[in-house]
Amino acid sequence: MSNFYATSMKPLRHLIIAASALTLAACATATPYQPASQPGAFDGFSQQMIENDRARVTFGGNSLTNRETVENYLLYRSAEIAVERGFETFTLQERDVETKTRTQVTPGLGRGFGFDPYFGYSFYRPSFGWSRPFAFSRYDRFRNRRGFARRGFANSRFGFGGNDFFANDFDVREITKYRATAEVKFGRGLNSEDPRTFNAREVLQNLAGTIEFPENKS
Repeated sequence: MSNFYATSMKPLRHLIIAASALTLAACATATPYQPASQPGAFDGFSQQMIENDRARVTFGGNSLTNRETVENYLLYRSAEIAVERGFETFTLQERDVETKTRTQVTPGLGRGFGFDPYFGYSFYRPSFGWSRPFAFSRYDRFRNRRGFARRGFANSRFGFGGNDFFANDFDVREITKYRATAEVKFGRGLNSEDPRTFNAREVLQNLAGTIEFPENKS
């Protein structure tokens, strides 16, 4: 019975590893300048008009989108709205950048496959700085290092053996996403000395070279 469950787990292990690889591939590029899948999501811009000359604008990015890009895309979207609605300027009356951090644990793909996808991967933790390669991001046969008894799994009713999915390496990394939000007041007249007020057309012109649009798949 033990051998049966150990054998039956192999396809599941392969499916999980394949799904992890596909997920990593799908997130291999930074979030482009595009509408979000839903208001406030971490995959593009969204806006909510509050008054005829006031809106709440948001841009959220994935873990490969840095903070500067998120803030620039927020400015660009605000400038677009200003021009679309016939205004010349916009003022960021309230502005905030939210940082969302979580820890992701995935099965290591190196053992038994002849390669290691992280090649000495290290990550940044705000409280501790950069880790050394594999110091925190890899746990080799974590059950033994974390105090789990091997026999506790081997003797379970599922019969997980020594080289099953749970005995392989696990990769742990910290994922950080940024989301910029601002309450934007639109206006006319280009003589404002308020540092929070921007010329909409100049913003569109100056930031145009930094904007990455989605690939056209048609």
